[in-house]
Amino acid sequence: MSNMTVNQRNQDDRALYGGSAERIRRNSERGALVFSLIAFVVAGFLCYAAAEIMNGWWQFVVMGAIVMTAVGAMIALSPNRRG
Repeated sequence: MSNMTVNQRNQDDRALYGGSAERIRRNSERGALVFSLIAFVVAGFLCYAAAEIMNGWWQFVVMGAIVMTAVGAMIALSPNRRG
């Protein structure tokens, strides 16, 4: 600590303040839940609409490739992924 500047010491101490961070985390979880529910309903309607307008097997193959690419990107970019 003796070789740190005042700014570095303040940044180190700032990470120890935990009182307000817990309140922010709870509110953002509630907002994330509401957003997830709304996004799930909208995604369901969009999937239904896309399936209704597809009129050939090749369109389902292309849609499947797009979905698999999106799932692969989510797996590759996951912050919880090891390595």
